[in-house]
Amino acid sequence: MFFRKKYKVSSTPDSEENKLSSQSLEIFENLLNETTIEKRRTRRWGLFFKSLGFAYLISLTLFLVDVEFFSNSVSSTEEHTAFIKIDGIIGTAERSNAYNINLNLESAFQGRGVKGVVLEINSPGGSPVQSEYIYQAIIKHKNLHPDIPVHAIISDIGTSGAYYIAVAADQIHASPASIIGSIGVIVAGFGFSEFIKKIGIDRRIIFSGNSKAMLDPFLPESSAQRTQIQKILDNTHDLFISRVREGRRGRLIENPDEPLFDGRVWSGEQALNLGLIDSLSYPDEIAEVVIGARKRIYYESEESILDRISKKLGVGLGNAFSRILNTRLEYSSNLVN
Repeated sequence: MFFRKKYKVSSTPDSEENKLSSQSLEIFENLLNETTIEKRRTRRWGLFFKSLGFAYLISLTLFLVDVEFFSNSVSSTEEHTAFIKIDGIIGTAERSNAYNINLNLESAFQGRGVKGVVLEINSPGGSPVQSEYIYQAIIKHKNLHPDIPVHAIISDIGTSGAYYIAVAADQIHASPASIIGSIGVIVAGFGFSEFIKKIGIDRRIIFSGNSKAMLDPFLPESSAQRTQIQKILDNTHDLFISRVREGRRGRLIENPDEPLFDGRVWSGEQALNLGLIDSLSYPDEIAEVVIGARKRIYYESEESILDRISKKLGVGLGNAFSRILNTRLEYSSNLVN
């Protein structure tokens, strides 16, 4: 009987050493990568907090300085015509709001070398309250500075609240193709009370006061509430008409066949024939010929230095957070791998 001797197969010393060397190298590389990523992330966080601290110091300094001086000052002392833009919708949340425009008016009337003020209007109107505020500000400055004439120039459009403002000027000018008028007041909406009944929606609303839900589009219209809204609109319309009559005193040509105050609009040429404007003229012509100061300077309230820096700071912080987030994602990805 023959017996076969069993031998245990083992790795050679050289293969064991190679395996250990390879494992050590891999561990070392992973450790080096993690250390590098961690240092990079720490450095970026440090830069972020340093930038934040620097921005805070700048903001604090600017709060202690009268930034309006920088944002709304005109240094020219040469004789010129001050132009103020009234552009777009007139409203509290719009660029053309009473605060901005009144600030520009004050700067213009107090400016050195100002021979006249021109309201450059290109607006379909907007808030009657904001328009009234601007109207009153113009009247106030005209009374305080009777030697400075005020002209309104309508470019593409000057209707509703924009025309309300224009009538405060000494004279109104436009292009033959300008759209002018719309002396009226409107409230518009939709009613869905019958629609929600048809599709089976149960409207649930709780209120105290019979008119608190007035103009709710999902409730039936009430004749009493409609009458109330009509009174408000009529009162506002009456105020609008009185401002137009006051501003255009002796120049309106009223014709029963073509009422001026029913909300219709006219071209610049038609408006001239109705006495709604004084001439078909252009900005350069008004500045040079009528006012006598060809040089034009626009008085515009700009964003304060603090606001501009805040916006840039916001962009910078966004970029910093983005870089940090990308680093974290890169770090996580390396750990997974």
